[in-house]
Amino acid sequence: MHAVFADPKTDFVFKRIFGAETRKSLLIALLNHLLELDGAQRILDVQHLTGEQHIDVAELKLSIVDVKCTDATGRRFVVEMQVLKVEGFEKRVVYNASKAYVMQLRNAEEYPTLCDVVGVTICNFNLWPEKDGQGRFKVPMLSRWRMQEQHCGERGLWQVQYVFLELPKYAAGEAPESLVDKWAYLFREAKNLNVVPPALAAEPFRDALEVARTAGFSAEEWEAYERAKMAEQDSRGALSVARQEGMAEGKLEGKLEGKREALSRLLERRALALTDEDRERIAACADVATLDRWFDQALNARTTTEAFA
Repeated sequence: MHAVFADPKTDFVFKRIFGAETRKSLLIALLNHLLELDGAQRILDVQHLTGEQHIDVAELKLSIVDVKCTDATGRRFVVEMQVLKVEGFEKRVVYNASKAYVMQLRNAEEYPTLCDVVGVTICNFNLWPEKDGQGRFKVPMLSRWRMQEQHCGERGLWQVQYVFLELPKYAAGEAPESLVDKWAYLFREAKNLNVVPPALAAEPFRDALEVARTAGFSAEEWEAYERAKMAEQDSRGALSVARQEGMAEGKLEGKLEGKREALSRLLERRALALTDEDRERIAACADVATLDRWFDQALNARTTTEAFA
């Protein structure tokens, strides 16, 4: 029996809700709520930057899902759903936001025209799990980050900012009250719901659930969604194997062998055909950092060339 609502954390469903021009009101609502904008600061319209998304096979882009857009002032938003916790994640978030900033520049005379960039990342894991003496998370579920002078605390250099929503920190149960809690509840629980709950019965949450309603999927869309979930589980398994093998082996060679096997297994499960040269390259690699980098790149790569870049 099909689920009533598809998981909005998958690439296919996330883009179905927030990546379509005809449903950009949902993306606008998400941004306004997570950036806590109101009054004159509210985003009224956005334009999708479809040319920058560059995704050919949606169900294969597993570990990170993104939608890029710009508002009327030129401010750019990189909205990402991070499904799996991979090594170097924080650096990749900084890289993606920084890239969105510098890619606006075409020549050295245009620096004054650069517009701000806001990276909005929804994490399906605790990015900052540390707690205080009272058992409360030191960093809340919704956190916002920008530059701050370390001596006086003055804020500045606001051109690139970051917003994080850590879904496992949600604690409002089945009765979310704030707008942020309602988004967290929707992302976490949509796939387990049989009906639209009262807490999500108003716009924009009801509309987002209706887009995720599987009864509206074609046979091809349902098959793509199922493949995405299966491939995600394969990647989770590969990550688990890599971590277990890396921890179990105390010697460098043991760690290297475990990472080589995990990388080869992931590439095969991703249906990325390995040549003899590729296998020799993996077998000959004796650098843990390089193998880790290839593994992270293989999660999203469409070809082995991209995986080994």
